[in-house]
Amino acid sequence: MFKIVREWSVYGVLLLIASAPPSWTAAVYADEPVEAETVVQAEEVVVSATKTPVPVTQVTSAVEVITAQDMKKQNIRQVADALRLAQGLAVFSSGGPGTEVNARIRGGGSSQTLVLIDGAIVNSGTLGSYDFSNLTTDNIERVEILRGAQSMLWGSDAMGGVINIVTKRGEGPLSATGFMEYGSFATLREGGTVSGKQGLVDYSFSLSRWDTSSFSAVNYRRGATERDSFRNWQGSGRIGVDLPRDGRLDFTMRWMNSDTQLDNVSATFPADVYGSKMRSQQYVFSGSYEQPITGWWSQKLTLARSQEASLFLPGTLQRSLVDGFFSTPFGSPNETRVLSNRLEWQHNVQITKLLLLSAGYQFREQQGENDTGLINRILSSHAGFAQAQFNLWDRVFATAGVRHDSYNVFGDATTYRLTGGYYQKETDTKLRVGYSTGFRAPSMNELYFPNFGNPNLGPEKNQSMDAGIDQYFLSKQLKLSGGFFWNHYRNLIVTTFDPGFCAPFSTFGFCPQQLGEASTKGWEAGLTYTYSSDRPFLKGVVVQAQYTNTITRDLETQTRLPRWPTDQWSASVSYQPIDPLWITLIGRYVGSRYNTTGDRQPLPAFDVWSLAVTYDVTKQMQAYLRAENLFNEKYEEIASAGTPIRSIFGGVRVTFGGKS
Repeated sequence: MFKIVREWSVYGVLLLIASAPPSWTAAVYADEPVEAETVVQAEEVVVSATKTPVPVTQVTSAVEVITAQDMKKQNIRQVADALRLAQGLAVFSSGGPGTEVNARIRGGGSSQTLVLIDGAIVNSGTLGSYDFSNLTTDNIERVEILRGAQSMLWGSDAMGGVINIVTKRGEGPLSATGFMEYGSFATLREGGTVSGKQGLVDYSFSLSRWDTSSFSAVNYRRGATERDSFRNWQGSGRIGVDLPRDGRLDFTMRWMNSDTQLDNVSATFPADVYGSKMRSQQYVFSGSYEQPITGWWSQKLTLARSQEASLFLPGTLQRSLVDGFFSTPFGSPNETRVLSNRLEWQHNVQITKLLLLSAGYQFREQQGENDTGLINRILSSHAGFAQAQFNLWDRVFATAGVRHDSYNVFGDATTYRLTGGYYQKETDTKLRVGYSTGFRAPSMNELYFPNFGNPNLGPEKNQSMDAGIDQYFLSKQLKLSGGFFWNHYRNLIVTTFDPGFCAPFSTFGFCPQQLGEASTKGWEAGLTYTYSSDRPFLKGVVVQAQYTNTITRDLETQTRLPRWPTDQWSASVSYQPIDPLWITLIGRYVGSRYNTTGDRQPLPAFDVWSLAVTYDVTKQMQAYLRAENLFNEKYEEIASAGTPIRSIFGGVRVTFGGKS
């Protein structure tokens, strides 16, 4: 009875105010205290861990998100430079801008890391891995890194983990941004972006160019005198359409065109090579249609394609850095053409608030050929997957899923994944644990490369387990995390010299066989702290740090896996003394490792530091500066590969319209 009287009393007061004269109404409101508008910051959402949007406090897998704002604050040009600072990854370059860059996760290989750009699989069909050398950060909204075997959701190549790259989505009124940068190694970068939303349509387009001409691909400290150039054009676009009943259409495109001069990067016979280069052109297309069918049933259809053509020119002359002798480079001009298609149709059914079921079908096709004898080959697969997500009281979370892939070259592969988590709201503590299996289909080169490939190869397989804890303090301003991981790889494809076994496939005795078995384990720790205030010279502080310990073992030879350091860490400290100014110090440490198998060709540990500064001159103009290798560290990520000396780059960004 009291509740009814109270509600009618409030209703009567509102009617009285609505019918009163304006002056009396204003007086009533003037006497009431004005409450400040509450700003609710939405919790970060992760998609790649379950293929459905999940708040980060409910994710039961090991995942890290790098945002566009993170990369902008550090003035990062390439996605690979952002990945170098991530947890559990080893990212090494074979000689400076434009040369091959691969990413590996938790002791795995580069071909065991699945890379997607807007839903398109970009791993090469011939090599199995993805080369990050030409991918800049222009128009990229976020990078999600999912660690551990993820084949249950994503299929082949996801044995070590998944790197999911997403293009920016336009919002707000029309805006245009242009930038220009100049710096060491005769580096010049320029580009622009146009984005916005008009009615039901949002759009985002960018175009950029990057030129450098004074960087040696082979380490100049070994006696290299010839300098190598790099030219890169990159364009991207995303158009989205909001449909009735919360439907959505998305179309994305990314184009990369590069021209990179090369040297002979070899641990034993490094050489300056004159005229050698790689010319490549890559296109990535994707389209998706997402539509709720009922209040409890939704579907998403994805179509994607990635295609690349790379022309290798061996050069006309090379000079050995060992003895100074000149010779003719080995090889002939060779173009490789690869194509990857993906179709996926996923349905999500919300059974109850406690249970979400997802099921889908995927068709994947890869094609590849080159001018040295690899005729057009096709690897294709059909896959079905199903996953259940449990959410009990927004505290207890779990996922369980299974997937079956059927390939045209080796048969079938079945994988599964189980994860669980618990979030204690009162103490802001999250616990998680997971176990999963993974596989990798052999690449075209391993199957069919002339006088080398072994068509009898089957898939590589692994088991993966991890457990972790995230602890939040100070209303989530401070986050501490830690975890343990373990992987066991079997049926690994390795190249061996065995004239008897290789005779049907090779006349020179080398061929791939499935003899490898390896294990990796270790632990990870991370820290994130964010502080903001109105105090003079202390407007904001952001601290990020991570440490990864990775113990690898080739179980056949009892040696370490190549190019995997036991210890790695990275840290960044951003300081905002006044509103327009941000200063960021970034450090990275990579422990000692071996360049090749059998614990041979040791490489020493190194640490490199950089400094990034941004200053908002006006609301429309920002000046920025980045200094790399501050202490002029002498190091190599890969034996004999060139790395930057102390260098500096500066530029300006100008924005017109939209949000400042």
